[in-house]
Amino acid sequence: MKITIRQSEKEDMPKVLEYIQELATYEKAPDEMVNTVENLEKDGFGDNKVFDCLVAEVDNIVVGFALYYTGYSTWKGRTLYLEDFLVSENYRGKGVGKLLFNQVILEAKKRGVKRMDWQVIDWNDPAINFYKKYNAKLDGEWFNGRFFEEDIRNFTIN
Repeated sequence: MKITIRQSEKEDMPKVLEYIQELATYEKAPDEMVNTVENLEKDGFGDNKVFDCLVAEVDNIVVGFALYYTGYSTWKGRTLYLEDFLVSENYRGKGVGKLLFNQVILEAKKRGVKRMDWQVIDWNDPAINFYKKYNAKLDGEWFNGRFFEEDIRNFTIN
């Protein structure tokens, strides 16, 4: 089994979207995923690129991805945020995720960031155990704040 980690190409976005949907389904929120291939292509490869993406291939078949972008912490400076990271179920436990995650860490190192962030849902024990092998700091103290598109669209100043 030959595992390759590489920067994604525009042509990879249909498969990446399929894996994003797989992740949304796993996280019990399939209806919340409304992104499109066209959005991924525009946002990852257009004039105003906002994310980077690595893909993992086994024997030239894309079996996973890691989508990330540069963020900024007022306390620390430049950060890297790993938005989503998934290896297809059939390829888990074969070292693909480790190689993919390692490459994201190397990208953080290359960018000289002060911190790398990601989230993991509290009931995803396999992922939590994976990150613990890296001695990652998993913080149960912070709440996530979020507005959705409808919240932003309907916002008015009182």
